[in-house]
Amino acid sequence: MTDASDMPMRIHTIPVTPFQQNCSLIWCTRSMRGALIDPGGDLDRIKAEVARLGVTIEKLLITHGHMDHCGLAGVLAADIGVPIEGPHEGDRFWIEGLDDPHTRMGLEGQSFEPDRWLSDGDTVTVGDLTLSVIHCPGHTPGHVVFYYAPFKLAIVGDVLFKGSIGRTDFPQGNHQQLLDSITEKLWPLGKDVTFVPGHGPHSTFGHEMLTNPFVGGRYG
Repeated sequence: MTDASDMPMRIHTIPVTPFQQNCSLIWCTRSMRGALIDPGGDLDRIKAEVARLGVTIEKLLITHGHMDHCGLAGVLAADIGVPIEGPHEGDRFWIEGLDDPHTRMGLEGQSFEPDRWLSDGDTVTVGDLTLSVIHCPGHTPGHVVFYYAPFKLAIVGDVLFKGSIGRTDFPQGNHQQLLDSITEKLWPLGKDVTFVPGHGPHSTFGHEMLTNPFVGGRYG
């Protein structure tokens, strides 16, 4: 059995904003360098958890441009002096609209320009770790998923949830495109992949293939 201390990667979920959005702190255990995925708000809480765990943040990663996922990412990046990578440039209009009070849903937000837009097939590094980037449009046109193959772990944002899928009634959402993203890009990764959604509990692709009322049984 592998001891937890021997694992090259660790992940810690920090629920933020009134929407209880899952901000994920991932880090390389050898270097203790990490990244925050979707630090949308409650920055003091996020920074306190990072300090408690002794991780040095080297970048922010963004799955998509909705307020609860990235509203304060630009503020945090400027505060701690790190770059932002992601999402896909299809979400530029969402990020540029973070300053608009009509789209804030009661949350704080500030627009920003990512240091690097991501595309399907790209990779991102975190310490000594390398994660794959999978473009999964549908919930938003520029949504990306981060996948760490050695752990069979995917951080999927609002593409897929335990027992549900992302909404597609927002501007440029597309229901069929979302279904295709899940069944054609995520399912082939394998039934044994554990995923961290943007909200709610973790699950596995295999469990969702069998039980999810929206995508269960599709290509499973």
